[in-house]
Amino acid sequence: MSDPADAPTDPEVMLEALADLPTIAHPTASPSGDEVAFYYDVSGRNELQVLDVDSGSTKQWSDGEVPRNARWHVEWGADGEQVFSHLDDDGNEQNDVYAIDRDGSVEAVVEMDGQVVIQDVSEDGETLLLGSTRDGQMNLYSHDLGSGETTKLTDYERAVHAGLLSPDGSRLAYTTNETDDFDNMDVYVSDADGSNPENLEIGVTGAEATPVDWGHDGDRLLVFDNSEDLSRSGVYDLETAEVTWFGGGFEEEPQAFLSDGDRVLTVRTREASKTPVVYDVETGEGRELNLPEGVASFGRMGGDPILDDDRLLTLHTTPTHRPELLAYDLVPDETEPLVEAEYGPFSPEAFADAEYFTIESDGVPETRQAAVEHDPYDTLDIGCLLYDSGERPSPLIVNPHGGPRGMDSKSFDLYTQFLVQRGFSVLQVNYRGSTGHGREFIRELYDDWGGAEQGDVASAAEHILATREWLDEERVVVFGGSYGGYSAYWQLVQYPDLYDAGVAWIGLTDLEDQYEHTMPHYRTELMEKNIGTPTANPELYEERSPITHVGNLDAPLFIIHGVNDRRVPVSQARLFRDALEDAGYIEGPDGVFEYRELGEEGHASSDIEQKKRLFRLLDDFLGRRVGTEAVATDG
Repeated sequence: MSDPADAPTDPEVMLEALADLPTIAHPTASPSGDEVAFYYDVSGRNELQVLDVDSGSTKQWSDGEVPRNARWHVEWGADGEQVFSHLDDDGNEQNDVYAIDRDGSVEAVVEMDGQVVIQDVSEDGETLLLGSTRDGQMNLYSHDLGSGETTKLTDYERAVHAGLLSPDGSRLAYTTNETDDFDNMDVYVSDADGSNPENLEIGVTGAEATPVDWGHDGDRLLVFDNSEDLSRSGVYDLETAEVTWFGGGFEEEPQAFLSDGDRVLTVRTREASKTPVVYDVETGEGRELNLPEGVASFGRMGGDPILDDDRLLTLHTTPTHRPELLAYDLVPDETEPLVEAEYGPFSPEAFADAEYFTIESDGVPETRQAAVEHDPYDTLDIGCLLYDSGERPSPLIVNPHGGPRGMDSKSFDLYTQFLVQRGFSVLQVNYRGSTGHGREFIRELYDDWGGAEQGDVASAAEHILATREWLDEERVVVFGGSYGGYSAYWQLVQYPDLYDAGVAWIGLTDLEDQYEHTMPHYRTELMEKNIGTPTANPELYEERSPITHVGNLDAPLFIIHGVNDRRVPVSQARLFRDALEDAGYIEGPDGVFEYRELGEEGHASSDIEQKKRLFRLLDDFLGRRVGTEAVATDG
């Protein structure tokens, strides 16, 4: 491990070294549990790697045939001789499915219009279960690997997700919503061809229930539900229609049945950390696994975390420790590193730790209290993470997360550590609407985008500026991507006195245009669920669009957007740029705003060269517009 003093001090060298740190993505155990497939960019480019668990040796299966961006998961074939992956066009997420064999041969398996997502592989190896937007909305399709035929299985108006094939291949489990309540999600079980669907009626209408894993005999389902506010794990008995629930007191997400079928794995959220818990199905007793406080993940999206009866596969990380792939042995409660984290010229001591704290927020920052005419929002405890750069005085970057149903956690964040290395302290805010605090906390955001959750962000910034005297209140920046990009736009046009600059990356600006041009499942699940439709709520769509308030901008703004983004189309950036110009704002290094479209990139990217590009753009803008040196004072 390197000494912190050896970390590069030259900004360009530091930038390159950080972006070059290799990253593991989507580890999943083979059907036999003796191998692990994952994406890894240790060569400088994302590639498919396969690890032999016993020997510890790793072999690269791909040679550039997988995406440079490791957003989408991988899935083993049933015989363990091939791995299925997603391939799109320069990050546009309109995936096709490819297979890579052990000998490195690559074959296009499913090529369809729209977005295609692998949901499951049948145990007999004959069928792929897919989700696809080929016909508009996300629905389920079956692909016969022998004949190459693809058959549509479901045809719902709302999106279908979490498709799972039963062990014998005779049934499907999935989640969708057929009620008038946009908040609702139900678990369905149907025949394998999609016929005879049955709503299992888990939980209450307006809550969310999702299937996660089939029991080994096909007689039980591991399910998620948040009817009781805090999300919970349960085992649904398909014969008796009864559910055995586990846990309580914390948000928990189910992950998988263990190999014996008598235990289930879940992840518990507590104060921005994620801890694995194993429950005994019969007794309901659970125990937390012995890992340092941080974030343990198990690849729920397509990933299999089971190595054998008593060993689990997990990625573990903390704010200062990069992700490490571990085998966790449940008997001695010990871990074995399978792929150790790479630090290059850095060490954990070179990175900033996260200070977790909470504030009380009523959704209206102090600077806006006198101007608010509506009834007050609920006062809630809002969790925050603060990374201290050590610079004195330190400029501050307020960094709202995406989602909006996301969560900032005690994990290693490359973008945060890059900003800290450049002298910026970073504040992250789990505003109302974030996960980790229950269903009612999430629902606080419904019908109120751009309302109290943005007040939470501004209130948190006000709080630390008032309580951390070492922060420089003359150098405060807001920076976010996706819904965090929406937040960056919104913070600048609603609280202009708070910020001295802003960076909006792949953010929403015009909600009606976003509704019309995003992918269908984002339209129903993101827009309609949170703020209805433009037809039903035209005033809300207009009022909560940053473009409506473009004339309030009073600080330098950098707009960055990928041209191939299908979640938040590049039209969002172009519309805001045009509105700024119409309002008389000047573009350019000496103007009020700067604008950059990123070619060959969609909704962000994990590609090393594309990360370097974004780091350089951020570093240049922040250096010119804000600076990281202590501000000289007169006298």
